[in-house]
Amino acid sequence: MSLSLSVFIVDPTLPRAAIGSGDVRTRRAIGGRFKKQMARDDEYFASEIEAGAPSLYEALTAVVDGGPFGAAHAFQYGYAYRMICAFHGRQIWGNNFSPFKFGWLARVDESLKAIGVDAVQVSEFGYGLPSPLPTTDLPGHGVWSPEDCATALAQYEAVTEDQLGALDREVREAIEECAEWLREACAREGRGVVGFMS
Repeated sequence: MSLSLSVFIVDPTLPRAAIGSGDVRTRRAIGGRFKKQMARDDEYFASEIEAGAPSLYEALTAVVDGGPFGAAHAFQYGYAYRMICAFHGRQIWGNNFSPFKFGWLARVDESLKAIGVDAVQVSEFGYGLPSPLPTTDLPGHGVWSPEDCATALAQYEAVTEDQLGALDREVREAIEECAEWLREACAREGRGVVGFMS
């Protein structure tokens, strides 16, 4: 099974604060901005919606309202939360994490640690959604805080060319992509990296 990461440079407190905020104005703004994307996603998940899953806009409404959530269709709340992150931040597009096979994130993490970068792990993007959103396997979700990004970038900048050169080419390219995420986040005060695995 192939997986992919969606990565956003965002102040992680903003999307988190949207959960249960009841902010109708922001919900409508998100719905307007991502109307075409929501239609495509609803078409993709048409059979699940026919079986009782909420549409993406219904899931977005539930996330902003703080519920109610149907645990049987928890994936839709994860995708709605991803859309909130996209609204508040900027998506970073990369080639090294889309698509990838299971185990790739752990391999990159091992190499990050081996060169002295241990403040962040890409496997964190496969964890669960923030509370009170229901638990789901996919999409996974994780956050690199602004502080973690700053520490990790400093660790990466201390890595020597010899250390990077000793890495497998694919792993090195993935680590260099992670470094770009860190630079993007650190260039904007209060920004971190929020990732979703699906």
